[in-house]
Amino acid sequence: MERRPLADDFVSRVLEVVHGIPEGRVMSYGDVAAAIGSRAARGVGQVMAYYGSDAPWWRVVRASGHPAVDHESRALEYYRAEGTPLLWSASGVFRVDLRRARHTP
Repeated sequence: MERRPLADDFVSRVLEVVHGIPEGRVMSYGDVAAAIGSRAARGVGQVMAYYGSDAPWWRVVRASGHPAVDHESRALEYYRAEGTPLLWSASGVFRVDLRRARHTP
């Protein structure tokens, strides 16, 4: 069986898209998948969980605009530093304002 070069594998393609997201902007897991011609949003999540620690992981959010589960406070630090537009609920929960912050490569 022929092995595709590393630069063409799913992990590398996901990370390439994530590294291309500018400061203050975000993409959803589904947006990243679509950018590489896939529908595997959950696969993007797996890549970020296993290989995304050196990537700007906070720039990949859930479809609702919420950051990755259990990484909210750390993501908020990055969002504030980068000036990412946020929306706040009355209960103090935030999410990224996708209307203003969504990046399209």
